[in-house]
Amino acid sequence: MIIFLGIVLLPKFGAADPPHIDETVGRLQQIYEKTQDFQAGFIQETTVKSIRKTDTEEGIVYFKNPRQMLWDYKKPKAKKLIINAQKAWLYLPKDKTVYVQESDKIFKSEALIKFLSGLGKLNDDFKIQYATPHATDREGNYLLQLYPREKGASYQYLQMTVAKSSFHILQVSFDDVMGNSTHLRFSGIKMNAGLSSKLFQFQPPAGVSIFKMP
Repeated sequence: MIIFLGIVLLPKFGAADPPHIDETVGRLQQIYEKTQDFQAGFIQETTVKSIRKTDTEEGIVYFKNPRQMLWDYKKPKAKKLIINAQKAWLYLPKDKTVYVQESDKIFKSEALIKFLSGLGKLNDDFKIQYATPHATDREGNYLLQLYPREKGASYQYLQMTVAKSSFHILQVSFDDVMGNSTHLRFSGIKMNAGLSSKLFQFQPPAGVSIFKMP
């Protein structure tokens, strides 16, 4: 299960020129290297191109450096994606099913997940530029395009919205090779709240079916 964050590209007319791209990326990297933990509400929209259908899900996401995250989906169906240094679990309570995988495979294959988990360097994993024709949105937040350096990535590039003052990641989106799109927006961002590592542990409940993923 690949989870990413969405964007809305809204032009800002008459905006001041943004900083040089190296400065913006450097500030963004610096903020996340200093972040011990992170939590926010999210709205995820996934559109399947072939059937022109968009699903919207909502929940709360938690990150704790290094290598710990929890995506706690609340609507329309409850589910949880829990990842720590050893394992990744996708728990579907309504289906009484758990999918489990070695977490190393996720961190190696998903550059943005690696970055948010305190492991990655943006300039090592991506070629980054401002979006065109507009580098900022209506609020002056920075719009970035991130092209993966890794060959065989499941997307051509990521689009990212970065807050102009805090340099928090507000939105990210991408289209996969089939033309399906994923958008996710953050809200109510909290940094360094002292999240417990217990939040990122998972014990499958009794009576659920457990499937090991390759």
